[in-house]
Amino acid sequence: MTAEPSRRALAAIMFTDMVGYSALAQRDDELALELLEEHRRLLREIFPRFRGTEVKTIGDAFLVEFQSALDAAECAIEIQRALSKRNAGAPVERRIELKIGVHIGDVVHRSGDVYGDGVNIASRIEPLAGPGGICVSMDVERQIRNTLDARLEKLAPTELKNISIPMDLFRIIPPWEKEASVVPQSETESTRASRKFLWAAVALIFALMIGIGWWWSELPGKTPASSATTTASSAAPEIPPKSIAVLPFENLSRDPDNAFFTEGVQDEILTRLAKVADLKVIARTSTRKFKSAPENLPDIAKQLGVANILEGSVQKAGDQVRVNVQLINALTNAHIWAEIYDRKLTDIFAVESDIAKAIATALQAKLTGSEKARIAAQPTSDTNAYELYHKGRSLWEKRSGDNLAKAIAFYEQAIAQDPKYALAYSGLANSYALLPLYFSVPQRDAMAKARDAALKALQIDPNLAEAHNALGKILNFNDLNLAGAERELQRAIELQPNNATAHQWYGNGPLDSLGRFDQAIAETKRAVELDPLSPIINTDYAFSLYYARRYDEALAQAKKTVELDPGFFYARQILGMVLQAKGDLPGAIAEFEKAQQLSGDPLHLALLAVAKTKMGDKNIAQQALTELDKVHPDRQGLAYDRALVYLGIGNKEEALHWLEQSYADRDGANLSWINVEPILDPLHGDARFEALVQKVIAPKSEATP
Repeated sequence: MTAEPSRRALAAIMFTDMVGYSALAQRDDELALELLEEHRRLLREIFPRFRGTEVKTIGDAFLVEFQSALDAAECAIEIQRALSKRNAGAPVERRIELKIGVHIGDVVHRSGDVYGDGVNIASRIEPLAGPGGICVSMDVERQIRNTLDARLEKLAPTELKNISIPMDLFRIIPPWEKEASVVPQSETESTRASRKFLWAAVALIFALMIGIGWWWSELPGKTPASSATTTASSAAPEIPPKSIAVLPFENLSRDPDNAFFTEGVQDEILTRLAKVADLKVIARTSTRKFKSAPENLPDIAKQLGVANILEGSVQKAGDQVRVNVQLINALTNAHIWAEIYDRKLTDIFAVESDIAKAIATALQAKLTGSEKARIAAQPTSDTNAYELYHKGRSLWEKRSGDNLAKAIAFYEQAIAQDPKYALAYSGLANSYALLPLYFSVPQRDAMAKARDAALKALQIDPNLAEAHNALGKILNFNDLNLAGAERELQRAIELQPNNATAHQWYGNGPLDSLGRFDQAIAETKRAVELDPLSPIINTDYAFSLYYARRYDEALAQAKKTVELDPGFFYARQILGMVLQAKGDLPGAIAEFEKAQQLSGDPLHLALLAVAKTKMGDKNIAQQALTELDKVHPDRQGLAYDRALVYLGIGNKEEALHWLEQSYADRDGANLSWINVEPILDPLHGDARFEALVQKVIAPKSEATP
């Protein structure tokens, strides 16, 4: 049979895509199919009225050919008009929203299909349209600018695949959007545009306030009151333009198991960006709280303290993967850059590297030679090991329950798949280092495994920030080697400046322990800036303020953290400790009781005993000691807990005995802060205590393992 000959033509090509269909199909496949069929019927009634020829459907997308750019643009407007009317009275879950892209160019007709740049470009500009939007190329705009009954708005220059220079793109503003301010309806492009203007106005007013405050502060002879006013006016942090949050990518694959793969793509891009010192990059523990393509970008940007957002989706099928990303200025809603990558699954690491480099370029970030090399590095060539690692990492971040044990299992499976996978070894090290804090496991055994894994990771990759971070934690919590811990954590930050955990562990670790409070607070504050919604990082920032005796600030930060996560026991603990330091014993007892209920950590028994003893309870100390005797002997910190109880009843001899036992147990998780913990203040001046302090904080002569 003779194949149909190819035929070239100039044509206008329209791509449409149904917003949120894949996610809806996972939640409610029957409703998704119903809305898909309704959307197809509606569009197929409209295409012929504008001489449009349906070429094919691709899932929930249409590819349609038109004889002219004007026909295509008018058809797109009519589609969005019909859907706008249809959605006006529909509940949110039954609304149908489309993104439409239109380009005119050379195409090839062959075997009933259409190919060529005209098709490729239309498919690449469609995602930039946004829900309910229409995005057209500059070639379409030239042909319709004087004939279309609608306004066109130019978007930021955008680089598209296979186009050598940035392409000018335009958004069609349909006539009915002028009525958006008086017609009640759900948030559309017009309401987002109004909100964008509002944010711009707020930003302008804020800038003027800062400018006036600066001018006033420079006036000679200003009064103390004017100084205070200036300080208050400039208290809000400035959002750096080279800042970015990578939101969770949408999993477009039918298989729910691919969610971990999708999460891994997002995390790898974020991790590569985190290595660039000229950028501010938000940690995934904060961004994972948001959906993949939210409508309220300015609100999210304000919460995270960034100017830019990266959105994306991942579709994996067999040995093929498609990654679709777009970089957006979150405060203006302007699209800065977008790209679609269709690659072999084994090329996913190159895709992640290319995306990170493109973002750095788009944000005009300065890259050193070593940063370029680290961004381009390929952690593994085994995609199965890659998925197993990211399953482990996702569980490690959750900490609670048996997630650490599950994370360890996944890391070990990843190592079995690829014995040279340094990141998997570092994940294993970080998990074992934290395991004694959450479970009754022998610290000596867990830390030995953590050390072996960290050193193996560094043997494979000496420049792996995550491994230096893990080793710093081990040196701090197990070896009580504060100087060694400081060296490792500094190296981790040098290699990955946006590693929030490294800043957290450095500030609330050796810096706090050594009494270098200004540095410690700066580091833990930086950690909060990089991971603003993390309960653990916010709590450790409060601890740094507490150790520095800045109790009012510590109280405010502790309350903020409790509001962030009322069920986080560690936040309740620091709030109770601050209240006790300020003399509010009833308030402290209430928080310690909540912490105990939430965690069962024996430390909270000791803290409760100290506070209640101060309130006059003469029996609580013995009750607490009896309860501590029932705790599994492998539970970390029991000697320290007993020391606190004995100190609470004024028995310094027993308190010192148990602190010395804590040192023998290498309980750095508690003893590291022996010199700065306010609860231990009554022991200062005692020769035995001061000798113990020196053992903890004095530099160790032995080399770092």
